[in-house]
Amino acid sequence: MLIHKLQKNQRYIYILLTRTHTIPARLIRFFTRKPYSHTSLALDVELKEMYSFARRHIYNPFDSGFVLEDIEKGVFGRDKNIYCSVYAVPVTEEQYKIVRQELKHFIENSELYNYNYVGLVGVLFGKNVSKDYNYFCSQFVSYVLSRSGIELFKKEAGLIQPYDFHEQLQEQRIYRGKLSEYREYVKMWQEEEFQEGCVQAV
Repeated sequence: MLIHKLQKNQRYIYILLTRTHTIPARLIRFFTRKPYSHTSLALDVELKEMYSFARRHIYNPFDSGFVLEDIEKGVFGRDKNIYCSVYAVPVTEEQYKIVRQELKHFIENSELYNYNYVGLVGVLFGKNVSKDYNYFCSQFVSYVLSRSGIELFKKEAGLIQPYDFHEQLQEQRIYRGKLSEYREYVKMWQEEEFQEGCVQAV
């Protein structure tokens, strides 16, 4: 729990890694032998504006693509025991602006994008299988970061797995625990920051 290390005048983007209990997620963890199966990219510490490639409808894993995610709805909302880690990535104002521009392109063309099922199987076996307008979650997040000048990895986006983000960002982890308890944790932190600011002002 390192959220107090966030600098007030520093711009951040946030990476969420989750361990859901869906059948596809279980299969991913079975093959990777890693604790996380999904990666999301958020623009705020409360994870209110968060994007990824995932299922569009809660009960249909085969209708998947670019989505705006909500940690209180869908797969995240129905399971209160999802384990997660949140990482704060410091970026420049210019990098943050480019991330927004990249996401705007995905948002405006969301109907063109589909889930990279073939690429997902490929990455599990160390094969980079890329296709226009097709991404899996960690490939998408890595792609957006790279396009924005945020280079976390030397390998191609199509070879990035969720746990790769932990290995690169473990020193920047700000939360580890149940996803359902994350916003309450952030709220407590914000209240402490406010009270501390009031004391200093006096």
